[in-house]
Amino acid sequence: MTVPLTTVPALIGTVTPVRGPAPAAPLVVLGSSLGTTTSLWDGVVGPLAETYRVLRFDLPGHGASPAASHPFTLAGLADAVIALVDSVGGGSFHYAGISLGGAVGLELAVRHPDRLLSLGVICSGPKIGTPEGWRERAAQIRGSGTPSVVVSSAQRWFAPGFLERDTAAGSAALNELSAVNDESYALCCEALADYDATDAVGGIHTPVLCASGEFDVATPTDILVNLAASIPAARHELIRGAAHLPALERPAEVAALLLDLFGPLAASRTANQTYEDGMVVRREVLGDAHVDRATAAITPETAVFQDFITRYAWGEIWTRPGLDRRTRSFLTIAALMAGGHEGELAMHVRAALANGLTRAEISEAILHTAIYAGVPAANTAFAVARDTFAGLDADTPPTV
Repeated sequence: MTVPLTTVPALIGTVTPVRGPAPAAPLVVLGSSLGTTTSLWDGVVGPLAETYRVLRFDLPGHGASPAASHPFTLAGLADAVIALVDSVGGGSFHYAGISLGGAVGLELAVRHPDRLLSLGVICSGPKIGTPEGWRERAAQIRGSGTPSVVVSSAQRWFAPGFLERDTAAGSAALNELSAVNDESYALCCEALADYDATDAVGGIHTPVLCASGEFDVATPTDILVNLAASIPAARHELIRGAAHLPALERPAEVAALLLDLFGPLAASRTANQTYEDGMVVRREVLGDAHVDRATAAITPETAVFQDFITRYAWGEIWTRPGLDRRTRSFLTIAALMAGGHEGELAMHVRAALANGLTRAEISEAILHTAIYAGVPAANTAFAVARDTFAGLDADTPPTV
């Protein structure tokens, strides 16, 4: 028997920027369930966006994401989420997902634990349904299309009375299901048929919320209770009045649960994560050779200071999205000039070139700063820049 090769599918996402005064707000990623699109989260995004940047993505062949034609796994979907996050700035993030989206979250916690700040698993589990059931549904979709599962999906998705209470929301969700690409839906079913993370979830140490819907028959409450019991840092919450799609049926309750999950970690990253992010930026801006020399020169007396500047200067400030690196280089040159810090200035002239400034722009920055910091400061800065440029031209370190 030939086992088909699997791929990492392409995913398309939509970012909602933070509304509050927090340009470096942590990122929240939201994953939808099989047959739904990012609109599933419309009622949840508003409260989250008061504090967080929110990235929603569509599954293959759903909404904006391109159709898939080759098999993929849940692990492949998790890797695709990482690629999508990297495309919007990377770093660590909070994640919440419903059903298939929740299973993707568990795979992220298993495969990419260093990237995940917290995890919300909603109406999902380490194994969903049976392999036979998923393969039968894949065959049905290939034969009759996604409209053939609209009635059965409505019965699974919604709590009693929801369609009567909110006909517009329910109808919109079912219409989106009918528009999902048939082959992509079938491939998602086959990925779920092969998915079983039961033995892996015990190794998850990310803070986890396991939330179940009171009327959910697809992933009943006992599945989420057992999942929470299997993960060291997990807890279970029941969402009353909801079935399989609580974000659509009870958006305020879901938003409150997620904000409670994310909140204690609010600020985002651990000191170790901040240091690692800072070291990445420091190397990108200053170059490996400079950072390697600085690291090799660390002594017991300077170790704390090196940790301090890597975490706070490079991990906290240079990683903020509010200014691009070119602008930060302009500001740094001006500040170092004004402070008379020639040694640091030489280093940041080289960094400015790495950040995309031209020599003419660096000279212009020095000239502009001369008006406010004084001619002597500019005279020294031009000397530092001249020696730095000459050293680079000669491929030797600058004299300053």
